[in-house]
Amino acid sequence: MDQPTDDHFEKLCEIVAKLRAPGGCPWDREQTHETLLPALIEEAYEVAGAVRSRDNSNFREELGDLLLLIVMHSEIAREAGGFNINNVIGEVTEKLIRRHPHVFGKSDALDSGAVLKQWESIKRREKTGRHYLDGLPAVLPALMRAQKAQSKVARVNFDWIEVRDVLAKVEEELGELNDALASEDPQLVEDEIGDLLFAVVNLARKCKLDAESTLQTATDKFVARFNRLEDELQAQGKRLGDVDLAELDAIWDEIKKSDARRITNDER
Repeated sequence: MDQPTDDHFEKLCEIVAKLRAPGGCPWDREQTHETLLPALIEEAYEVAGAVRSRDNSNFREELGDLLLLIVMHSEIAREAGGFNINNVIGEVTEKLIRRHPHVFGKSDALDSGAVLKQWESIKRREKTGRHYLDGLPAVLPALMRAQKAQSKVARVNFDWIEVRDVLAKVEEELGELNDALASEDPQLVEDEIGDLLFAVVNLARKCKLDAESTLQTATDKFVARFNRLEDELQAQGKRLGDVDLAELDAIWDEIKKSDARRITNDER
């Protein structure tokens, strides 16, 4: 496939404008920023899925779908007399230059940690919110929002020094959850489960892992194993719901042992 050029991008913008114009596509003409939001969120997740699957063809396609929605939102804004796609590109270009003085100006930030702190410092000067975390998006998925909050405060030195300190906090929160369960107070249990989840996200961050991706991987593994459990039951002429927990656990343990043996063999 040819390398993208300005002509390719201009053609995309022209097509979107034509779809939105009188005589264009009825569906496209009906769309608003609000009606496109579900698709925007869905496409962002599909991009993430393509990255995790390491499928370049699908990745390219999903990036295109996401770009289409960005152009569509910009066209809707242009029609309303707000901004256009050139304003969007110009603003993010200026921001990149402004927030990378170590590349485009004078700065002694030499590693990624220093660069992130510099970025936050520049960003704070640009923003007008009363508090440092005012700009934390409330619409993010819970795990992602928790990790973003933790990462941001870490850049202003509010952070655990060692991983073992975070692990100790997880154990502390687990102990408090045990006490809450013993109290049989539903609100207290909810609070302590929330604190425990927040601490585990912090542990993932401190281990340089993305909590959202880590949980997705764990869920994928669970689904794959449960599918194999169901297959084994069917091979025995049995069905889910008709088998007790002890038998299910026995099959589950065999599946886990099989996975462990496969991993060991792969490492040899």
